[in-house]
Amino acid sequence: MPIVLQRIYHEHPESEGRRILIDRVWPRGISKEDARLDEWMKEIAPSPALRKWFNHDPAKFEQFKQAYKDELTQDTEKQTKVKELKERMANERVVLLYGAKDELHNHAVVLKEVLET
Repeated sequence: MPIVLQRIYHEHPESEGRRILIDRVWPRGISKEDARLDEWMKEIAPSPALRKWFNHDPAKFEQFKQAYKDELTQDTEKQTKVKELKERMANERVVLLYGAKDELHNHAVVLKEVLET
């Protein structure tokens, strides 16, 4: 099944699929009711140190991408969550929700790439 990336602030949320928030921090201005989440998988998000270092700077994206991939393969909790997502993908459509404004340079893009390989 396909993985869909969607900004949680999107005006027209995807209605089909398991909606999973993959940010460590709850998005500002979004109520839990409006989010319509099936799950909040904050453990799979980049570490606070990596997130702060990256600071959504596109110039740092390639370094961030590699560092986040390293976290996903070296951290046992993140490995468990990646495995859970892969199992869900086999049976249902997964909508990964994130809060970043930049739709090309964020951790959701990296996570999707990891899940699809």
